[in-house]
Amino acid sequence: MKKLMVLMIALAMLLSACGGGGGNTASTDNKGSGGDNGKPVELQFYFPVAVGGPITKIIDGLAQDFEKENPNIKIKPVYGGSYQDTMTKVATAVQGNNSPDMAVLLSTDLYTLLSMKAIEDLTPRFSKDYFGNFYEAFLGNTKSGDTVWSVPFQRSTIVLYYNKDMFKEAGLDPEKAPKNWNELREAAAKLTKTDASGKVSQWGVEIPSTGYQYWMLQALSLQSGDNIMSSDGKQVFFNKPHVEEALQFYMDLGQKDKVMPNGAIEWATVPSDFISGKTAMMFHTTGNLTKVKTDAKFNFGVAFLPANKQFGSPTGGGNLYVFKNIPEERKKAAVKFIEFLTKPERVAQWSIDTGYVGTTKAAYETDQLKKYIESFPQAKVARDQLEYADSELSTYQNGQITKLFNDNIQAALLGKMTAKEALQKSQEAADGILKNFK
Repeated sequence: MKKLMVLMIALAMLLSACGGGGGNTASTDNKGSGGDNGKPVELQFYFPVAVGGPITKIIDGLAQDFEKENPNIKIKPVYGGSYQDTMTKVATAVQGNNSPDMAVLLSTDLYTLLSMKAIEDLTPRFSKDYFGNFYEAFLGNTKSGDTVWSVPFQRSTIVLYYNKDMFKEAGLDPEKAPKNWNELREAAAKLTKTDASGKVSQWGVEIPSTGYQYWMLQALSLQSGDNIMSSDGKQVFFNKPHVEEALQFYMDLGQKDKVMPNGAIEWATVPSDFISGKTAMMFHTTGNLTKVKTDAKFNFGVAFLPANKQFGSPTGGGNLYVFKNIPEERKKAAVKFIEFLTKPERVAQWSIDTGYVGTTKAAYETDQLKKYIESFPQAKVARDQLEYADSELSTYQNGQITKLFNDNIQAALLGKMTAKEALQKSQEAADGILKNFK
């Protein structure tokens, strides 16, 4: 009996030394030395591929570079398709108690993720100085109150792209983009061409009206005086006069002025139309800047979106999120990877490689981005426009509200509703959805 007790005590001590009864204990090695069992920490990193360009190769390269510096942390990118598809996959994984470790999702998914109690509070994970280096315009969609829930990563604004060669041919100054709505209308009229049969062979302007039409309308609304939602995700202002003015202008370009295709204009084909010469101007994300630079066979310019009462564009794009229901050692590893991705030199190179706006002020102080902007000044337009930018539409039940708003905007653009009817219908439906969150 005495020998048996001695053996049991010895076994207990051995198990204790090996961590045999422990749960997920946080690693104290700030170099990311791996899990408690000495094995590498592996992070599932969900990433959307929504804009043209070699994004997957860039992300794979960043993961490999990080692993060289942190050999005991392995990054496993999981490419989820569009932002919506990636969000669906993440939500399914969270609900199935199989949460990813981190993801790039739309910054506007914030309140949806909070409703699911899916994401980690990042406020105590980084210093105030760290967050202070990001452009203020990008921080709106990262916070709820004073709590920071994500880190800006592949961020954008909408900019005006224009074909300088077509401007010159039409007798317009190729170095002067339209600065306001009237100038946009006038330039678009001069740039719209018809063939002998009366069919339009070249459009003056294209503003997408599928997928992200709410984003385009939001830009026009900001230019008309104000945003379309409150900052707490609980209220929308779809039926306000400045939004109606914006939607009417959006509709008139196709229905009345006939300088833009009437009806549905596909988000994904607008850049192709611009590059192939089917349209002289386009409103689109700066995330397509590198693609246009690479593929366009003509001189092109990039400018602020034309003003109405003021300049304005919503921000857009994706943020880095860390998930709540994962072991502490993986949270620490995810934070380390975020720090790696947001170093000034990497933010600068990401902007150069993709066309997204550099999210930090320090990135624009790097030699590489300074030299790039000197040789390609179009790359600084989106950064400069941040002075007039505001948060993108983000509410509780954001997917549901965005869809109904998109549907009604499109109905107006197709001539099935007036601007007032589309916005009032959107407001009433959104109020019904959001009443439970007030």
